[in-house]
Amino acid sequence: MSDSNKLFTLIAIAMLGGLFYLLTPVLMPFFISALLAYLADPIVDKLEEKKLSRTLSVSIVFGVLLLVGLLLLLVLLPLLTAQIAALFKRLPDYLSLIQTSLVPWLNSAGLPVELFDMSTVKESLTNYWAEVGQVASGVFSTMTRSGLVVLQWLVNLFLVPVVTFYLLRDWDILVARFRELLPPKYAHKIIDLSLECDEMLAEFIRGQLMVMFALASIYTIGLAMIGLELALLVGVIAGIVSFVPYLGLIVGIGLAGTAAFLQFHEWLPVILVVVVFGIAQVVEAVVLTPRFVGERIGLHPVAVIFAVLAGGQLFGFTGVLLALPAAAVIMVLLRHTHQRYLNSHLYS
Repeated sequence: MSDSNKLFTLIAIAMLGGLFYLLTPVLMPFFISALLAYLADPIVDKLEEKKLSRTLSVSIVFGVLLLVGLLLLLVLLPLLTAQIAALFKRLPDYLSLIQTSLVPWLNSAGLPVELFDMSTVKESLTNYWAEVGQVASGVFSTMTRSGLVVLQWLVNLFLVPVVTFYLLRDWDILVARFRELLPPKYAHKIIDLSLECDEMLAEFIRGQLMVMFALASIYTIGLAMIGLELALLVGVIAGIVSFVPYLGLIVGIGLAGTAAFLQFHEWLPVILVVVVFGIAQVVEAVVLTPRFVGERIGLHPVAVIFAVLAGGQLFGFTGVLLALPAAAVIMVLLRHTHQRYLNSHLYS
């Protein structure tokens, strides 16, 4: 490749990156649809192997996805909303309990208690939520008056399932067309790299989602058996953040342990919380991660945290969605680059 061609390629990449950055708000529903289509395509392929047509296979998978989405929206969301409302309703009582139990213990131990002035905390929280309520009312009023904003939300809500269906139906065609655009000289190498990246993404994304769902279920069921009122809320939060190793364990024990102590006023429920998360951690290490993710593709926790934060900083919510897939692909490319360096004359 000549220097002029290299310069042209770099300029084209820079322009595409800038265009991507400018169109991020518009592209978000398309990225969500592409992610759903990518995750569901292997299931469609398996149905095609059963002698079903592509359209029928896509219709079946799409129907299941739509049903799951509606169940989450109609069942899980109201339950989570109710638990969040209950948490804020009980928050003053929790603060009073902290003041009557924790503050005297700190005082007797000779530790500073100025930071735990619950009256000041209560007043700050009351003022804060009052301001939040006013802002929320203003935003809702503005959205109600602005037909354009409401229309945009409705369009995105309708656009995601429609685009997902068509991408899923034409996924194999799109992949074939992309391969036709590859230069014949580099096609074989690019296809090999893309297949390896696809294997990495398939195992990592689908596997990690399964692990997160399983852990959220285990946490929720275990905490509900203890009798924790916020079992679903804490279980879902701990399951979502479990994509970073041990983060779900730490966050879950912290939230559930605090909620258990404030609810029961005893240490035994807190110990049971630790037992629940300990059992879940063992199940994850022995069964879930080896079964769904695999040890060889696990990204380092620091890499995961950096990828999510960098993606969110650069491209907002769309960047968060693309952070882990991009990190997995970069990991494959770095592995090949490292191997080429070891085999080159520079290393000898």
